[in-house]
Amino acid sequence: MDGLSLLGLVAGGLTTASFVPQVRKIWKTKSAEDVSLLMFVAFCVGVSLWVVYGVLKSEVAIILPNAVTLVLGAAVVWMKLKFK
Repeated sequence: MDGLSLLGLVAGGLTTASFVPQVRKIWKTKSAEDVSLLMFVAFCVGVSLWVVYGVLKSEVAIILPNAVTLVLGAAVVWMKLKFK
């Protein structure tokens, strides 16, 4: 793996990890009242497009972090709807 790919994976890993505390807090409190549904839906659409872009370019450093971020973002949307 070259240095540029490693940089991309580290950057993607850190930005992906930043969503974990939000997901944990919503799950623990069973409340997503202060979370914007529209923002997270738009975010998930955008991240989905990044995944497609990464697949088309065959870039693991784009695909992997964005796929995990999509799962976390979708979890927030799901919990926002579930815990209404």
